[in-house]
Amino acid sequence: MTQTVEQKSTLYDRDLNLWLEEAIAKLKAGDFHNLDVENLIEELEGLAGRDRRELESRLTRLIEHILKRCYVNLPDCYRGWEITIINQRAELTTLLEQSPSLKGHFSKVFDRAFDTALKLVRLEYPDTNFPAVWQFSRDTKKVLNLNFWTTV
Repeated sequence: MTQTVEQKSTLYDRDLNLWLEEAIAKLKAGDFHNLDVENLIEELEGLAGRDRRELESRLTRLIEHILKRCYVNLPDCYRGWEITIINQRAELTTLLEQSPSLKGHFSKVFDRAFDTALKLVRLEYPDTNFPAVWQFSRDTKKVLNLNFWTTV
């Protein structure tokens, strides 16, 4: 029995980077008639989803490390947690500066990010009493700047 391998027929299927370069060139030249609109829409939707997923992932990691820093009594670990907090805040700040409309998404996914972070820290530190709800401000600027552990 022989199998036939279906050949990829479009540039989009064969070489995404080259397809992107050509699409950019066509957009710059105003050659909208020859633009692969269907795949361009697909790629743009993917970009929007990627940024939302990245925001939620980084917010989860940030909350996870804020919880550790606030509630886990391991002073030898504080520096590492604070470094992660600084890194995640910087990346989130950059993402929000590039796409300010994601601030609404930040608020929308905050509870889910907190719930995921809480599950992770409770699994990692089962003897630590973490609060069941976020104890601090949810304001984006405050989450991205305040050292909540100085208030606990």
